[in-house]
Amino acid sequence: MKKEVLKEIEAHDLKAVRFSFADQHGVLRGKTLAATEAKAALEHGVTLTSTLLLKDTSHRTVFPAFTPGGGVGMPEMQGAADLLMVPDVSTFRILPWAPDTGWFLCDAAFQDGRPVPYCTRTLLRKALHALKDHEFVAGLEVEFHVFRIADPKLQPSDAGQPGNPPEVELLTTGYQYLTENRFDQIDPVVEILRKGLEKLGLPLRSYEVEFGPSQLEFTLPAMAGMACADAMILFRSAVKQIARRHGYHATFMCRPKLPNVMSSGWHLHQSLRSGGKNVFTPESAAEGLSPLGKGYLAGLLAHARGAAALTTPTINGYKRYRPYSLAPDRVVWGRENRGALLRVVGRPGAPDARIENRAGEPAANPYLYFASQIYSGLDGISRKLPLPPSADTPYEAQAEFLPRTLDEALDCLRKDAVLCEGLGQAFVDYYCRIKDAEVARFNLEVSDWEQREYFDLF
Repeated sequence: MKKEVLKEIEAHDLKAVRFSFADQHGVLRGKTLAATEAKAALEHGVTLTSTLLLKDTSHRTVFPAFTPGGGVGMPEMQGAADLLMVPDVSTFRILPWAPDTGWFLCDAAFQDGRPVPYCTRTLLRKALHALKDHEFVAGLEVEFHVFRIADPKLQPSDAGQPGNPPEVELLTTGYQYLTENRFDQIDPVVEILRKGLEKLGLPLRSYEVEFGPSQLEFTLPAMAGMACADAMILFRSAVKQIARRHGYHATFMCRPKLPNVMSSGWHLHQSLRSGGKNVFTPESAAEGLSPLGKGYLAGLLAHARGAAALTTPTINGYKRYRPYSLAPDRVVWGRENRGALLRVVGRPGAPDARIENRAGEPAANPYLYFASQIYSGLDGISRKLPLPPSADTPYEAQAEFLPRTLDEALDCLRKDAVLCEGLGQAFVDYYCRIKDAEVARFNLEVSDWEQREYFDLF
């Protein structure tokens, strides 16, 4: 297949090729090489600095990379040593918005070819193997905002770690959910995104105007696990890049700090398949899920608090968990109930029976999000966990609450033995340390709320 890809690069007279990998936050990083270097890159990989795997969301290196073991107990990463990006040739694309440019998604490996244990794509591959005879199938509903850039904030004083975000204007004032007139108002921007995404080969299903100002929802149909996670990574990156080239700012931040804004969620539809058949489909038309599906659902419930740090990995994402908001606030499931954390979707006996997890935020790393679901569901199946009754009133049910903060969610992850075993204790410790650094920086900031609350009072 390498030969075919190289022929395609030559046939399209490409000048540059991007080699990218998804870091611990699900953000694409990598290098752009001259097209003439593509053959060598496909054979030997592309070097990159190992500290890219040690950074928080401000791009600060959290671990002492120049100490023995690079701060993570790995001599291969000491001193900011090089790692390799190993291209997956099946992911090759020609980017429609970047002239004469190809693109590969890569895995991170040590220079001797061993996978880096912090490569989240590799972690999902391990989780998918744990399913054995079953295949993880997922469909995506992704909410996000698109704004017109009023001021890109590119003065020297705007630089920082992180720098100042752009000032923006609305495309719509919102609150006309799914009205055709409001969609038509935003359609010129949707068309720009749609054309670019379709040229990438992403299987888009729908384009919707969401409830909030300048808020959209795109959906993608059911795909196999790795293909679906890769599609989410490419979708997010493509939307942001295409929008920016046309003077717009797309953000997958859960709840931007703008007046009258609405939170964005990422609803993950999931099922298991074996021999081409959905094994969540019950034999009886009176049931919503098969016994295996019920066990999987019970596992998702049992580990929902532990998985929260992976489904909702930012401080900002926990501001979405509000009662009576179409976002969950406690660990319950319901039949066709959009207030529940886990919604069983599909008519009784339907071949598309599935579970919708409504906890996720659109900034989540899809490889970690999917892996958390697989390990949780498998535990429910293997231990035959009992499924509690559905919650018809999810915001009033007597049930555990989801974590209220990222700090609480990280504590729940550390205590979840199943997720620690599945992901690896070393990875969980590494991930939590990076996220602890974000929480610590947040706690040192003086917020607008504190200024209003205390500056005049005391």
